[in-house]
Amino acid sequence: MKYVLFYETVDNFIKLRAPFREEHLYLVNKAHEDGELLIGGALCEPADTALLVFNEREQAEKFASNDPYVKEKLIKKWYVRPWVVMVGL
Repeated sequence: MKYVLFYETVDNFIKLRAPFREEHLYLVNKAHEDGELLIGGALCEPADTALLVFNEREQAEKFASNDPYVKEKLIKKWYVRPWVVMVGL
């Protein structure tokens, strides 16, 4: 089982994220290099949701609690759900 961290972004997120993007990407890359984060990205058209897939629920929750996007309230809602992977990953 894997754990998906869902982010629901605020309106105008693309413009508002600029001052925090570098730190966010650092955390994303570090979590991936450490083997915690398997894959992640944003949905587009509209750009209102992002998904990050982690090995453990605790890793996803820790990531969200340290993410500048969450701290700066650019994420209006985040939650983690277990995901039973049928193929891939």
